[in-house]
Amino acid sequence: MSAPSLSRREFIAAGAAAGSLVLAVDLRGATRRVPGPFAPEFAPNAFLEIGADGGVIIWVSKSEMGQGVRTALPMIVAEELEADWSKVRIRQADADPKYGDQGTGGSESMSGMWRPLRKAGAQGREMLIAATAARWGVPAAECRAEQGAVLHQGSGRRAGYGELAAEAARQPVPEAPVLKDPATFRLVGVGVPNLDTPSKVTGQASYGLDVRLPGMRFAVIARCPVLGGTMKGHDPEKARAVPGVRELVEVPAGIAVIADSTWAAMQGRKALDCRWDEGALATLDSGRISRMLNDRSLLGGALARNDGDVPGALAAAAKTIETVYEVPFLAHAPMEPMNCTAQVVDGRCELWAPNQIPGWAKQEVAQAIGFDAANVTLHVTMMGGGFGRRLLPDYVVEAAQIAKAAPGAPIQLVWTREDDMQHGWFRPASVHRMKGGVDRAGKPVAWLHRVVAPSISEQRWPGSVRNGLDTDAVEGATDIAYAFPNLRVEYGMLNTPVPVSWWRSVYPSQTAFANECFLDELAQLAGRDPVEFRRSLLAAAPRHLAVLNLAAEKAGWGKAPAGRAQGIALHRFWSDSIVAEVAEVSLVAGKVRVHRVTCAVDCGLVVNPDGVKAQLEGGVLYGLSAALHGQITVEAGRVQQSNFHDYPVVRMPDAPVIEVHLIRSGDVPKGVGEPGTPPIAPAVANAVSRLTGTRVRKLPIVV
Repeated sequence: MSAPSLSRREFIAAGAAAGSLVLAVDLRGATRRVPGPFAPEFAPNAFLEIGADGGVIIWVSKSEMGQGVRTALPMIVAEELEADWSKVRIRQADADPKYGDQGTGGSESMSGMWRPLRKAGAQGREMLIAATAARWGVPAAECRAEQGAVLHQGSGRRAGYGELAAEAARQPVPEAPVLKDPATFRLVGVGVPNLDTPSKVTGQASYGLDVRLPGMRFAVIARCPVLGGTMKGHDPEKARAVPGVRELVEVPAGIAVIADSTWAAMQGRKALDCRWDEGALATLDSGRISRMLNDRSLLGGALARNDGDVPGALAAAAKTIETVYEVPFLAHAPMEPMNCTAQVVDGRCELWAPNQIPGWAKQEVAQAIGFDAANVTLHVTMMGGGFGRRLLPDYVVEAAQIAKAAPGAPIQLVWTREDDMQHGWFRPASVHRMKGGVDRAGKPVAWLHRVVAPSISEQRWPGSVRNGLDTDAVEGATDIAYAFPNLRVEYGMLNTPVPVSWWRSVYPSQTAFANECFLDELAQLAGRDPVEFRRSLLAAAPRHLAVLNLAAEKAGWGKAPAGRAQGIALHRFWSDSIVAEVAEVSLVAGKVRVHRVTCAVDCGLVVNPDGVKAQLEGGVLYGLSAALHGQITVEAGRVQQSNFHDYPVVRMPDAPVIEVHLIRSGDVPKGVGEPGTPPIAPAVANAVSRLTGTRVRKLPIVV
C-alpha cells in the first residue's frame, strides 16, 4: 500500500481523493440515487437537499461507528438551516471527492466539519429567504427562517420549505452566508436522541456484515499463523469436497475459499491442510521484544523537547527518582469483525465496506487490481466499532482482489474475530523511562521522559521518519501542560516485526499512563497531595486547571469510602479537548474493582450533550478494558490471543458508575471520540498504588 509521509491527522485529512473540501457544490439538475420516494427540489451544496414535501435530506460524509456523527453532524446543518428536526433524514455519503475530507479519526469529525456544515445550512437558509422575498416582493431583511418555514415579519405570512424549494433552487448560492449567533441556537447544545437508535433497536440498521446482494457468495482467507510467514502448499481437493465450497483463489495474503455461506467457507478453510513456510519470525516472542525495548530505554534518544537544563537540575535536586513504565501491544477488537463485499463486472469494481477512510481505500483498491479509480465505487456502511482498525484498507483490498479473480457474483469477505486478533494490526508496545527531581520545599525541578516505541509511520512508510524522531510517537509527552522549569522529552525508535497501527487515542494512550503515574510518584516523593501537586503546576494552564478542579470536586477527592482509594489523571488530547478522571477503586478477592469514575471535560462548544457523555463513557470503558485485561503476546512468532475468552473486555456486571461533567464553552467543538481513553489507566493505577502501597508501572494491572 502506498501513501505519502504524513502524520496520522494529516493522513486522515488527506483520505479523500480530492484533498480540498468542497463547501458548495452546485447539484441543481443532477440526479442522485436516494433510497425511498424522496425527490430533491433544492440542493444548494453537497450536504443538503430539500424536497417538495418539506423533507430535508442531510448527507453525512463521515463514517458512523457508534460515535454519533449521523446525529451530531446533521444537527449543525439543521441549526443553521432552521430546519424542522422532525423532517430531517440522513443519508450516508459514498466515497466521493465532492465531500472533501471523508476520513473519520483523530476525534476531528466535529471540529473539522463545524464550519463547512454551518456554511452548508446557512446557504440553504439564505436562498430560501431570498426565494420568499422574491415571491412576496418584500425585502429579504423583513423575512426570517424558523422551524422549516420562512415568515414575513410585517404581514405574518408563512411559507414552508417544501413549497419554496423549487424557487430557492433558482437563487444564486451565497459564497459567504451569514452564520447564526450561537446565542440563538435552539438545537445545538440542547441535545436530541440519536437518529440511529430506533433502527439499531429493531435490527433494521445495516452494517457491513448485513450487506446482501443477489447471487452473493462468501469468502474467508487461510493465512500463515506466524507473523510474516507464507504458504508453501495446500490440498485443494479436500476443501473442494466440502459442501457449498465453490472456488479457491490465491491472493497475496494466502488462499481465499469462496462458498455459498460463511460457514461453508470456514469449513473449507479448515479442510485445506495448508503447509507453511514460517519464515524468520518463528522464534519471535514477547519476552524478547520487552527486553529490546527496555535495553533501548537505557540509551539516549532523538530530542523532541528540551526546556532548561534537566541533567543539571537532577544533579542539584534534593530528591530524585527514576522509574520505567511499560505497556503491551493491544488489539482493536471491534464487535463487528472486518468485512467487505465486492463485485467486479465489466471492468468496474463496486464495494460495500465499513471503513474510516473511504477515499484511501478506494485508491488502494484501484492500485491493487489495476483499475482506474473512476471505475471503483465504494459505499460506506455503518460499522460495529472501529477504534482505528478500520482506518486501514487491507480487508477492502483483499475483497476486491478476490472479486477480480472470481468476477461476476458479489463476494463478501469475512475476517473472523480470530483472524483479526491474530493477523490484524496492533497498538505499539512501549517503554517509558522517567527521571524527576524535587527541591527541599517539595517543588518539582526536573522531568525527563524517554519514549521507546515502534514507529507506526516508519513501519508503514519506510524512510518517513527523519533524524530518528517520530513526532506522533511522543504526542502526549512533548505537549504536557505541567510547568516544569527543566523538561526534556526524547524518542528512541525501536521497530519490531509486529504490525502496528493507530488504536483509539494512539500514542497518548501510552504517554498519558507514564506521565500521570510518574507525576503521582513525584508528588509522593515531595510529600504532597496528588491533586494539590498538579494544581501547583497548572497556574499557566487555566483550562487544564478548571477541568482538574471540576473532576476533583465532583468526585469528592479525599473522601473515598473505607476500603477504597482514589486516583486521578489529566490529559489534553490533540483535538484540544482536556479530560480529567478520578477512579474509585477497591480490591475484591484479590482483583481490582473500579466502582466509580468521575470524568470532567472541556471540549469546546457541545453540539449534542448526550452524545458527548456517551462518547466519554465509551472511552473510559475501552481504556479500562485495556488497563485491567488487555495485552497481545507473541510466542514462536504467533499471536496468542484469539477472541474475548483470552482477550477479555469489561462486561456489564463489572462496569463502574461513570459520571461525566461538561465545562460549557463558547469555543468551537473539539472532539471527544478518543480523549476519554488516555486518563483512565493512570487514574486506576494511581488508585491501586494508594490502596496497596505498591506502584503500578506495567499494564495490564496485576496485584
